[in-house]
Amino acid sequence: MKLLWKSLALVLGAVVFFSGAAVVATWAPDQTVQALSVRWANAPSRFVPVGPLSVHLRDEGPRSPPGAEAPLPLVLLHGTSASLHTWDGWVAALGRERRVIRFDLPGFGLTGPDPAHDYRIDRYAQFVLATLDQLGVRRFALAGNSLGGQIAWTTALAAPDRVAALVLVDASGYPLELDRSSDNVPIGFRIAATPGLNRVMEWTLPRGLVESSVRNVYGDPTKVTPQLVDRYFELTLREGNRAALAHRLQQGYTGPVERLPEIRQPTLILWGGRDRLIPVAMAHRFARDIPGSRLVVFDDLGHVPHEEDPPRTAEAVRGFLAGR
Repeated sequence: MKLLWKSLALVLGAVVFFSGAAVVATWAPDQTVQALSVRWANAPSRFVPVGPLSVHLRDEGPRSPPGAEAPLPLVLLHGTSASLHTWDGWVAALGRERRVIRFDLPGFGLTGPDPAHDYRIDRYAQFVLATLDQLGVRRFALAGNSLGGQIAWTTALAAPDRVAALVLVDASGYPLELDRSSDNVPIGFRIAATPGLNRVMEWTLPRGLVESSVRNVYGDPTKVTPQLVDRYFELTLREGNRAALAHRLQQGYTGPVERLPEIRQPTLILWGGRDRLIPVAMAHRFARDIPGSRLVVFDDLGHVPHEEDPPRTAEAVRGFLAGR
């Protein structure tokens, strides 16, 4: 018996030692906005006060002279753990012909956490409208991916006089039976949603974990470059973002989908056929429930089709918005 306890003590000591070594090896403390801005907030980035937040945004594209009829500004909302940079390809494709506005949502990117830890979808919708008020934008087309898609359709319901057209890209909102132990859920999300582990993640962050999570949401993981992983990894380190992610996940992704038939705005639904997080069946539910909506499925793309293949997905948006 004494030998058994001695063996168990040695095993436990080894686990503690190697766990401690792993923590040291992956030690990644928070980074300041100032430090991260050197790389991720170059022109045309700027910071705009919206309530208690300093919002990182980019407002690009042509402006029409006063009184002239201009195309609708296009507002872009990113998904969980992403940033305004996820839309770089769409801005390159669409920014010459219309004004394009994108910003880091509270809890993500360089905008950082909400002081009240309030990440409910209706609060995000209020934030979107308040940010556009700061920019003097009244009517606009609104596009969003994943969490951003749910915020987009919630905003369309809340402010139908302001949202003139809607683009949903692998949007959330319907109840999903997600097994957090499944490979369908990025490992970073699984850890952030697990009490105890999410506290450890506030101080450590293996770069490989971030790479695995990004590869998970691509239809073709070979498209995930080291530079792309750098962006996701470094912006996750922004002060407070990791704690904010845990709060965000606790507040859920299910919305009042019974109200989707109330949407009257012209709606384009884009989806990756290889989306393992929100399967393409949900795209067909959105198309069924939003009257007059149009669905385009890209069979070879994943959960972030706008990032994985910007030219092809942006071309669908260009056709949809033509004349608007």
